[in-house]
Amino acid sequence: MTSFDASPQLNVWRALLALAVVFVMLATTGWTAVRGHRGTTALQASQTAWDHGHLHGHRLPDADASPDLLRRFFGSLGAQDRARLARRYPLAVGNMDGAPVGLRYQANRIALRQACRAEQARTHDSRLSPAGQQDAGRRMQRYTSLMAKDRQILAFDPEGSGRVAEVFGDLRRAERVSVVVPGVDTDLITFRKTYRPYSAPFGMAKSLYAAEREADPSTRTAVIAWADYTSPSGLGVDAATAMRATEGAVRLNKLLRGLPGDSSVSLFCHSYGSVVCGVAARALPRRVSDIAVAASPGMRVQSASHLHTSARVWAMRDATDWIQDVPYLELGGLGHGADPVSPAFGARVLSAQGAKGHAGYFEPGTDSLANFAEIGVGAYGSVRCAHDDDGCRADLSGATPAGRA
Repeated sequence: MTSFDASPQLNVWRALLALAVVFVMLATTGWTAVRGHRGTTALQASQTAWDHGHLHGHRLPDADASPDLLRRFFGSLGAQDRARLARRYPLAVGNMDGAPVGLRYQANRIALRQACRAEQARTHDSRLSPAGQQDAGRRMQRYTSLMAKDRQILAFDPEGSGRVAEVFGDLRRAERVSVVVPGVDTDLITFRKTYRPYSAPFGMAKSLYAAEREADPSTRTAVIAWADYTSPSGLGVDAATAMRATEGAVRLNKLLRGLPGDSSVSLFCHSYGSVVCGVAARALPRRVSDIAVAASPGMRVQSASHLHTSARVWAMRDATDWIQDVPYLELGGLGHGADPVSPAFGARVLSAQGAKGHAGYFEPGTDSLANFAEIGVGAYGSVRCAHDDDGCRADLSGATPAGRA
């Protein structure tokens, strides 16, 4: 969730909660159906073409098949056949959980090149307004940036505001994998920022990767900047409900099941991203060892034990973060439940000293980033607790997950 001035945004949240009945009524009428209606997207078209495609006379597996099935399918192919499929169906393959990581990078580079050409044409389309042409120019610049040789794009969808996921490090050889799950107003354009870079998914993940390497150079790590779900736009109805989180949780769990190898995975969930992680928790694969939330409005449960996960649950909040004044409750589908840093919730509460408000948890030199990095490399005994009693490190010798104690 990006940074906002506290007072106006708190008033929005309180107004939303006070009008719970009105919004629930809206949600149960045609409002959501009309809002969600759209034609076939480029990704859907590529997936449909894949579903009707053949290789050496044999039908291809469903594009939406399980990651395990797709992993076995691609494992049965030679390098030339894999590359041929990536060229034929770049968007489908580039977003296919279970496909080889390197092949997804290759396919998404092709898809980005195609999308870049399309946006370039739109910049000169006389049917578009000047604002529309400028938007096309911004997208073209973003696509060009994502195509740089050192970028590893694990997912890409140009539809609407756009979705993307990027990898830092060698995902195939990593001993430990970290996934950064961001909050509201996350899309292709806001994925990377020049001003306040560590408040955007690219900067968050890059900063965490550098901190993990500094914390333990001997451990091979990889970090995924995961902006591959449709996040809420601003602090409106979507941000106050679990609708976007529910959709995002499905996508997050599919990503996790499609990751290569058997390395341990840690989730780092910021603001509304912690709602996504909370909804996803019950179905997380066992390889997810940790869920760390920062600046959380709640995780849609009353306690860590209600997440029903084997992962350790960590929480932090900076003393200057305005999110602490948001009502921690759930009423009529609005609000996200209990405060994860409250003693009753049962998470391991970490220090976030120096985090600089709501959007600064990944800033270098902060306790928050240092704690994230220690969790990411598995150095649990080195984390700094929020309180002097060192309670966040209790029972770590036996690796007892929070919420299961």
